[in-house]
Amino acid sequence: MSEARYQVEVKESDKSLRLNEEVKKELQSSGMLDEKGRLKISGVSAKMLKRMKQEYVDCPVLNKQIPFLQCYICKNFISRIKGQVYCKGEPL
Repeated sequence: MSEARYQVEVKESDKSLRLNEEVKKELQSSGMLDEKGRLKISGVSAKMLKRMKQEYVDCPVLNKQIPFLQCYICKNFISRIKGQVYCKGEPL
């Protein structure tokens, strides 16, 4: 595993968080979002995807709260283990 500069806790919201258009385009280009706007990540169940939509992190790079899915596609994302995201912390 490459060197993680930050360990960020994944927090849960009571409702789904909106993804901005830039993130949606990134998801579509990587094949994780179909043409109807539904998430399709291979190896992740529909139940887990629903939960992921309601999660967010306090991003140390952007200095704001972002949806977990935005964190997941970030180039700084290393892995997620037991509610912790390991982040490289490099500038975007």
